[in-house]
Amino acid sequence: MKTDETPLAPEPIADPEIGRITTSLSNNIFYIGIDRPTKLNGFTPEMFMQIAEAFTEYENNHDARCAIVFSHGPHFTAGIDLPKIAPLMKSGNRDYLHPKNLIDPLGLRGHIRTKPVVCAVRGITFTYGVELSLACDVTIAADNCRFSQLEVLRGIMPTGGATIRFVQRAGWGNAMKYLLSGLEFNSEEALKMNIVQEVVKPDEVFSRAKDIATSIAAAAPLAVKETIKSAKIALEKGREAAVSEFDPVQEMLASSNDAKEGVEAFKNKKPPSFKGN
Repeated sequence: MKTDETPLAPEPIADPEIGRITTSLSNNIFYIGIDRPTKLNGFTPEMFMQIAEAFTEYENNHDARCAIVFSHGPHFTAGIDLPKIAPLMKSGNRDYLHPKNLIDPLGLRGHIRTKPVVCAVRGITFTYGVELSLACDVTIAADNCRFSQLEVLRGIMPTGGATIRFVQRAGWGNAMKYLLSGLEFNSEEALKMNIVQEVVKPDEVFSRAKDIATSIAAAAPLAVKETIKSAKIALEKGREAAVSEFDPVQEMLASSNDAKEGVEAFKNKKPPSFKGN
């Protein structure tokens, strides 16, 4: 029987009324853990601030080449803790959600990350959980996931990117089926709609995410960042905008030490050791 490799939450346990986001770095992989398991990892204002701080720490750490977002406990997240967040929504206070000078984990406004993120979801993955996973580059899902974008059942709408990315991934009809009804969908359906990229058993979801993150972290960091940038330009500005940057970016990359290392590794038939310069 395979052992679940998901990291245990650090001691002391998180305050159940506040929750927390954990961070650690090992072998060039930066781990971002959602830690409020007694409340289904529902996000409080403090957790929104902390996850932005975690993404910013990852972005600024030269040794961190890929991140994994995962959950402590059996559920990814039930989404926002509505009783705690609703008063802030009504007041117009979004400082907790869009903190200045920090990376936006949802990649919608302000500072946007340039480095890759793999997401590992399992169990309940509602509202903000779906949107956070959609904002990541690759998502691995456990086969026991319950997904729902249920904001309309609470009198609000998704504002974390689902109205954009869900439609891009799944198409208009599939997206509207779930965005307008709040109906749940399972991992198999999420895979069919390109909401997730792989489905595995719950005790394998973290290890599979780690396998992919390890492969990404072994690649040339500059090339990985430019690949993400190019794909985003194509998605947001169109094909011609992306193509216009191919030649100058490739010239820059080809002149890097990483490219030199890649050529030498190819010639000598050995794994490359990239430095990110």
